[in-house]
Parts: sequence; structure tokens; C-alpha cells
Amino acid sequence: MKQLLIMGLLLFTVQQSMAQDKIQWYSFEEVIKLSQENPKMILVDVYTDWCGWCKKMDKETFTDQAVISYVNENFYAVKLNAEDKRTKFKFRGKEYSEEDMARAMQVRSYPNFVIMDAAMENITQLPGYREANPFVSALTSLLENFNP
Repeated sequence: MKQLLIMGLLLFTVQQSMAQDKIQWYSFEEVIKLSQENPKMILVDVYTDWCGWCKKMDKETFTDQAVISYVNENFYAVKLNAEDKRTKFKFRGKEYSEEDMARAMQVRSYPNFVIMDAAMENITQLPGYREANPFVSALTSLLENFNP
């Protein structure tokens, strides 16, 4: 019985540590539903397939353990391809492609991080590549200002 309990605790610990090896990315549709059930700020990573700095964010910043933990704990994270005309979703009664949504958010450079509040209103943008520590600092400052 004791071995079974130890094995169960070990599996739980492994599962918990594995849950934090990457940012939990959601689709825009998933975030709409999640925000209604459990309000949380939203981080939208607006990128393009050709953007070298976007790829660098994915490879370096978004794999940093501090970034992973901070984003997963405080935001619903969404990846939005600013050139994807095929992926469509409904938002506030209108149908958007990812490209349409990026345009509606007035994103003009990549990478760009649009921060939305729990009501899914745009608060601000954080444009450009960011290393892990400055990225977490910017997000922390933003949360302090918008979640008193």
C-alpha cells in the first residue's frame, strides 16, 4: 500500500512538472469560452511564418522556464498568424480569419503581443522581439497596472 502511494505521488509530481514545459497555447475560440468560465487576461502572439524574430521568440523566449510559468499562470495565450486567411472564428457576432483579427487589432509589425483584458478588450501592444527577463518584466508591469 505504501509503495502504491509513493508511486502515485511520483506520477503526480512528474505530471505537474511536465505540464510546465511549454506555454499552453489556445485557439481564439477556446479563449473566448475559457474567459467566460474563468476570467483571465489574454496574451495574443501575432506572428507570420516568414518572421525570423517570431521564430526566435518561439525558440528562445517562449522556452524559458520563467516565461512559461508566468504566462501559464497569468494569461490565456493565443497564437495568431497574421497571414492566415483560412482559420476562421466568431468573435462578438462577426466572423474573422486570423488575418482579419490581426488587422482589426491594428498589428503592423511582427512579432507583436496584444494584451487583452478578461472582457476581451485590447489593452495594449508589446511590439518586437523580447528576451525572457524583459518580457516577463513587461508583462508583470502590465498586470500590476491593470489588475490593482
